[in-house]
Amino acid sequence: MRYLLISMTEIVHQQLSHLSPAADRLGAAFARPKLLAAICVIALAGLGWLSLGLMAPGTSTVGALCRSLTISAWSVTSFAIIAAMWGAMTLAMMLPSAAPMILTYAEIADTAARKGERIVSPFVLAAGYSAVWLGFAAAATLGQFVFTRAAWLDAVMAPANELFSGVIFIAAGAYQFTALKHACLTQCQRPFPFFFTNWASTSRGVFRLGFIQGLYCLGCCWAMMLLMFAVGVMNVIWMAALGVVMTFEKIGSGKRFTYVVGAALIAGGVAFIVSAFAGHWPVHVS
Repeated sequence: MRYLLISMTEIVHQQLSHLSPAADRLGAAFARPKLLAAICVIALAGLGWLSLGLMAPGTSTVGALCRSLTISAWSVTSFAIIAAMWGAMTLAMMLPSAAPMILTYAEIADTAARKGERIVSPFVLAAGYSAVWLGFAAAATLGQFVFTRAAWLDAVMAPANELFSGVIFIAAGAYQFTALKHACLTQCQRPFPFFFTNWASTSRGVFRLGFIQGLYCLGCCWAMMLLMFAVGVMNVIWMAALGVVMTFEKIGSGKRFTYVVGAALIAGGVAFIVSAFAGHWPVHVS
């Protein structure tokens, strides 16, 4: 028995020795913060777009269920499905725009790792960031319930009248010119000073960093996200377009681009309102 145990131990040791180079390479690859950050953004954003594809009305049984729940009276189940839809939407639209922030964290973490310092995975940072937007998704679900009950959204989650769309467009456009918008946008565009000043090496601390960056991002983009109520909650083309605009804002495009977007949104809102009144003009008096 003794010799058998010794032999088995030697066999296991040989197998582990044979696998260790590959395991070391795999471990080294996943110890690189930049690689983890890229995987994090691609995986979570991809999951969001995949979920939206499955939930799109008319494209699947899940989409049909989502539409039928909007038509009928809301229930706990319908709240859960609509909340999941908004959650997927925020992941799909906002995580790509957060890529510069997550990669900045990864750059600093990579430098710290080479010095032998303790670092935390970018997934923890992304979790803190995502927590803020999932909270927004919950609030948007309640908003959709209110708008549906008020008949401002129709059975397929599209705006029921152009006046409603116009007001949202003008409000979102006006927000582009506010001091709060630009203060939050500056933090999103320049995350390095924030990370350098508030660096943390614990999971709780890094989650907090992601959460605070999520709040900055929310302050920057919440009004533009509300445009989905004005163009159709499941309008994939507008999702992609707004995602591109918000990402471009955060890569340091300057105030001029933000002002141009704001002016365009206001002009679009005015066009919606004019169209709404033109549809009832002239008024025929009997």
